[in-house]
Amino acid sequence: MHDEPSELTALIELRKRLADGLARAGLNKTQLATRAELGRTTVQEAFQAGKPAPSAETVVALARVLRLPDQRLLDLRRIAAGDIDPALGKNYGPGRPITEWDPHDLEVHPAGIGSGVVPQRTLSGYVPRGHDRILTDAALEAAQGNSRMLVLVGTSSTGKTRACWESVQPLTHKGWGLWHPFDPTRAQAALDDLRRVEPCTVVWLNEAQHYLGNPQLGERIAAAVHNLLTHPKRRPVLVLGTLWPEYADQYTVLPPAGSPDPHSRVREILAGRTLTIPDTFDQDALRTAAVLAQDGDQLLGDALTRAHDHGRVTQDLAGAPELLRRYEHGAPTTKAVLHAAMDARRLGVGLHLPQTFLTDAAIDYLSEQDYDELTDDWAEAAFADLARPVHGKQAPLRRTGARPRRRPPGGPISTPAPSSVTGPAFRLADYLEQHGRTARLRLCPPASFWAAAYAHLTHSDDLGNLALAAERRHRLQWAHHLRLRAADAGHPYSLNCLARIWEEAGDMEGAEALYQRAVDAGGASDLTELADQRREAGDPEGAEALYRRAADAGDADALFLVARRRKAAGDREGAEAFYQRAADAGRADALVDLVELKEETGDWEGVKSLYRRAAATGDTYAIARLADMMEEAGDQEGAEALYQQVVDADDTDALINLAELKEEAGDLDGAEALYQRVADAGDTHALIFLAQMKEEAEDWEGVKVLYQRAADAGDTHALKYLAQMKEKAGDLEGAEALYQRAADTGDTYTVVHLAELKEEAGDLEGAETLYQQAATDPTALTVLAQIREQAGDWEGAKAVYERAADAGHASAMVRLAELREWAGDQKGAETFYQRAADTGDPDALIHVARMRDEAGDQEDAETFYQQAANTGELPDDEAKMRWPYGLDPDGSPTPPWP
Repeated sequence: MHDEPSELTALIELRKRLADGLARAGLNKTQLATRAELGRTTVQEAFQAGKPAPSAETVVALARVLRLPDQRLLDLRRIAAGDIDPALGKNYGPGRPITEWDPHDLEVHPAGIGSGVVPQRTLSGYVPRGHDRILTDAALEAAQGNSRMLVLVGTSSTGKTRACWESVQPLTHKGWGLWHPFDPTRAQAALDDLRRVEPCTVVWLNEAQHYLGNPQLGERIAAAVHNLLTHPKRRPVLVLGTLWPEYADQYTVLPPAGSPDPHSRVREILAGRTLTIPDTFDQDALRTAAVLAQDGDQLLGDALTRAHDHGRVTQDLAGAPELLRRYEHGAPTTKAVLHAAMDARRLGVGLHLPQTFLTDAAIDYLSEQDYDELTDDWAEAAFADLARPVHGKQAPLRRTGARPRRRPPGGPISTPAPSSVTGPAFRLADYLEQHGRTARLRLCPPASFWAAAYAHLTHSDDLGNLALAAERRHRLQWAHHLRLRAADAGHPYSLNCLARIWEEAGDMEGAEALYQRAVDAGGASDLTELADQRREAGDPEGAEALYRRAADAGDADALFLVARRRKAAGDREGAEAFYQRAADAGRADALVDLVELKEETGDWEGVKSLYRRAAATGDTYAIARLADMMEEAGDQEGAEALYQQVVDADDTDALINLAELKEEAGDLDGAEALYQRVADAGDTHALIFLAQMKEEAEDWEGVKVLYQRAADAGDTHALKYLAQMKEKAGDLEGAEALYQRAADTGDTYTVVHLAELKEEAGDLEGAETLYQQAATDPTALTVLAQIREQAGDWEGAKAVYERAADAGHASAMVRLAELREWAGDQKGAETFYQRAADTGDPDALIHVARMRDEAGDQEDAETFYQQAANTGELPDDEAKMRWPYGLDPDGSPTPPWP
């Protein structure tokens, strides 16, 4: 122990310690001022005799740079400044600097446990809410010399303690300390040392019921706090506390007349000093939390996925570490039940898990030894243990139930939907559900899980989801039986699956009945597919009936097909009605057909109406088309307004469409302005369009500039155009450089052409490299063969065509067949045509059909003609289909070679 220093000796001692620190640091005062971010005069006066004691902020800043313990320096500064009465004691009051406190030691709940050899408790980012402003104001008033007290009132884990911790952070830079009384007991420590609290101290009364509610000491502690707040020599101090609502009500409500008043002083000290904190995050807080999550706060991001709907974010964060601890350290039976619940939720079972299901499912999650040690009441004990709550009123597995539905009196009576729960049901904590989805991602549930699901689950969606999960995990027998249960319960997807099985087995009537049940259950059905099969099987009437049933069920594809059939049959009114229904059901191309239908009948008002409908959904092409129609009708003002909508939308595709419309209408200046706008946004297509406009206007310099911009942006077409210009101008070196850039994008034709240029220039090695590069692509081989053919190198062309054919290129096979046919090798020609036809090439199919036809095999010929027609790539003209390019009208082949 030592004698208490006077104000003068304290100031001398303070300056001596600062001077010693400055000497050890090897700094001058100018350097010290720079590093401490203080003014040169402020630092000079802190060391200068005869000047007043420096401020607490200055002392803290200097101590930080000089690596000195700031608490002792602050004690000396307070004595030197006359802020402390030496008679109050010799140890300068309880507490220590705020910077030395870990928030978890002040009972702030950790939001997670970090990884590492020794797990570290972690906090999420902080989301300020309405009460934080009041707390911050209290801390600022305290920093300005006024004593304040606030007690936050809220339910468990609503963020009360964390809010207090965040509010005192600005005081750390002002040299404040913090005292948390807890030894030997909270109440005794507070009563013993409240009289010794110094100015610039935060008194931390977390869970204030332990202090103010103590039957023997609570009133005396309240009196001591009152004295601390009101004594002029002891200010400023900040007293912060937290209380649950039930305690706040107990202390502040007046007792009945004539009854004892055990909390009169506590009621007085709390009057006007409590602040209620909400249980949930409001929308502003949720948005702020979402921003922090997007910036990398994983803890908040995970919490929001679980708590976004109900807003109990702080409760989720506070309970998560304890829930994980309870899971990891649980008994084998409780872990088995939790594993069954985790697997059920991740595989698609609903929130409410029947107790009977969980009990039976848990069995195979136990080891042989744990199973042998089961007691008769193991399940009851496990569920009771899992129902015990942690912070935030969360339990690993809490009992729950579906909320009853309420209907107004006199309303229609309907059969309630079947419930998946019979008997008691439980809900897995959101955090453990999320943890299970990650930790058990690659694990397959044991047999007891599937058996319990089959025995105890009744909801169609639960059964259907588990059937699919079992199938994906190759538990095919369980998948089949669960799917049968799901279908019996009316699960549409399961009904469709079973219908396809019946269909493959040839039971079309049974399949149709199951498809219809799926429709009746309100799910999407494959009735349209079944109708297609009926049509292909030659049953148009049966197909039509199924199409109509699918259409009646609202199937968009069926509605569209029925509309087209009505149109083909000449029933325009019926077609329009079905097109309208198909569009309403989501078939966007139905609107296109509707527009065409109305245009054919000259119903321009109807066309405009449809464009207006599409425009109302924000379809920028429809807006532009509608604007064009208005302009044609002379409504320039209306057209301009719509054009402006397209421009404002900054939709590049729509702007190009609008530019094309203006170009077609002769408004070249308007079109050019729009193309320019799109080009400025970096769209190379617009640059090409602009270049083509300037080409038509014979503005060759402008053409060159635009193609250069497109080429610089990597447009292959522009690169080749510029290369051709340089080649024509004789700049072979410049052309070769541009061709090389185009070739680097993978353009096969350019690779071959570049090889030819190198060959012509005598660079045979470079040419060979490029030819070899092209030879790795069958398409390139065919191109190379065509170039050889055009150059008159017939043998070289044939050799390359054969390489392309061996690589599977149909065009090469067809050309080789034509060569064989011209040479009179009919068998060889047919072989190559057949190989090409096997790839689905329409020209080859026609050639094979012709050869079969000439051989008298009419049936086989018709088959190949039909296959060719089905490709949809041939003209409709019958003569052209039967006598394609390469044949004279009399059927004889045109020689492919000179």
